[in-house]
Amino acid sequence: MTSDDTLRDPHPYVGMWVTADGYIRQELLPDGRYDEARGNRKSAYTGRYTVTGDHIDYVDDTGFTATGDVRDGVLFHEHLVLYRDGDPRVRPGGVGSRG
Repeated sequence: MTSDDTLRDPHPYVGMWVTADGYIRQELLPDGRYDEARGNRKSAYTGRYTVTGDHIDYVDDTGFTATGDVRDGVLFHEHLVLYRDGDPRVRPGGVGSRG
């Protein structure tokens, strides 16, 4: 790191997003990558993402594209509804949950 480099705070959408049943867990990483787990299958989908305002564009490692939008703190990703990890709407002990 040079003296001209500055540390940036990660985007506010970075972190773990989870379906209410805990089955799908999508982690948006600070480096612009994502890692999505489904059930007991870790890294079921991986790829990169970009954020423009409240809109997220995804490109998985196979080239498949998808989109998402964050509204009122909820991520609507294609047909999925994801909440922040720890949100009370996520059922504790759900499939794949860490609780």
